[in-house]
Formats: sequence, structure tokens, C-alpha cells
Amino acid sequence: MAASLPYADKPFIVFSDFDGTITTRDSNDCATDELGFGVTRRRELNLEILNGTKTFRDAFKEMLDSVCENGHSFDSVVEYLRKEIKLDPGFKVFFDYCKQASIPVVIVSSGMVPIIRAILENLIGPEDAKQISIIANDVKHLEGGKWTISYLHPETGFGHDKSRATAPYRELEHEPTLFFCGDGVSDLSAARAADLLFVKVIEGHTNDLKVHCDREKIPYVPFSQFEQVGDVVKSVVEKQKTVQEHLDAKK
Repeated sequence: MAASLPYADKPFIVFSDFDGTITTRDSNDCATDELGFGVTRRRELNLEILNGTKTFRDAFKEMLDSVCENGHSFDSVVEYLRKEIKLDPGFKVFFDYCKQASIPVVIVSSGMVPIIRAILENLIGPEDAKQISIIANDVKHLEGGKWTISYLHPETGFGHDKSRATAPYRELEHEPTLFFCGDGVSDLSAARAADLLFVKVIEGHTNDLKVHCDREKIPYVPFSQFEQVGDVVKSVVEKQKTVQEHLDAKK
């Protein structure tokens, strides 16, 4: 397994959600709220996911399908989101440090690869974007210009079980340190999968992953900008502080 596993020789790997974590706004929320059935129904579905009465897979498909049902082609949605979605102010500094330190950054998203790739290239440029691996769902093009999401793991309630992105690294003999950054309901499957979980918490915003982790007593380090993630990652990589010391400091 190690021979074919990307970054199997690396001692540290950063996995991160994309929407609302690397970006300041979730592109899928943006599309649903402004091009689909709107924020009220979206939030109702998010609460159903948190309460366990609906799977993320089914609720998320309902959100995205509402965009298509309103007559928006996939290409027009991509172009709309390229213009609307902005980068977290600290991500570029964080990514530059990771490049310098040879730490891979892997996006693990419940969104769709073509949308993420288009937004990422627009935000950090094609050359830097090429250095970031993306593990995500895809788009399924239907007859008459219609489209829908094509899930990576349709047999699961997550549609994309993010914990599967990190699981193979747990079997490596040298036991790399795995970081994961997230913010919302799509990250519930990954919440226990990393050595150090970072949860994006913005005052005045919905913070569904924080709610879940607090309720389930899952330890995490909160952050509001990626520079804070960079400071913690750097201190672990340079052996200034251990993962456990960072988690203990947040208790």
C-alpha cells in the first residue's frame, strides 16, 4: 500500500476541507442560497443532518439539485462561484510555509472537483493550485444540460466519507502526523480521523462542526484564519510543542 499511496514517505500531512475553510464562504451554500431554493431550506436540512434525521448525502444532493432545477447550467454555476468565492486571508501564508517545509496539503471536500479546481486556480493561481491534491466528488452531466452530484462513496450516508482519505496513512509504519481542518457538517466523518483537528470558528457564523465536536467531546483547536493553523503546525513540525500540548491548552 505504501508504495502507491501519495505522500507515504512524509512525516506530516495537512488535510483540509475547502468550502468555508480555505475559502471565506462555502461555494455550495452560496450556490444553494443564491441560485437554488435559498438559505432557509438549506439551514433546515443542515439541522436535520446534525440531528441525525437525514444523511448528509441526501440533504446535500437536494441542495445542489435545487440549483439545477432553477435552470442554472453547470458551467454558469462554475463561473458564478469563481467570481463570488474569496480566499481565507491567511491561507497563502500557510501554504507558502507548507511548500517551504515540504508538507503536502490535500483538499478533502464534499463538493465537486471541477468547481473546487476552478475556484482554487482563480484564488492562488494555476501553478500553486497544481501542487494541491483534491479528493472530492464529481459532477454527473445528464440529458438536456441537466446535472447532479456524483458521489465518491454513494453507499455511505456521507456521500464522501472523508475519514477514508486519512485511514490508509494509519497503517504506515512511520505513523505520520495528520492534521485536518474543517468547519461544517460535511466534516463530521473526519472529525475523529486526524491527530490534530482544527475547527474554523467565526463569531456570528454557523459553526456546525464546533457544535458536533463539543457535543461528542472531540478535542480540537479552534481557528478563525489559516495563519493560526500555520502557527500550530509549525510548532509541531519544529518540535516546539506536541499535538497533545496544543489540545490540552484548549481544554
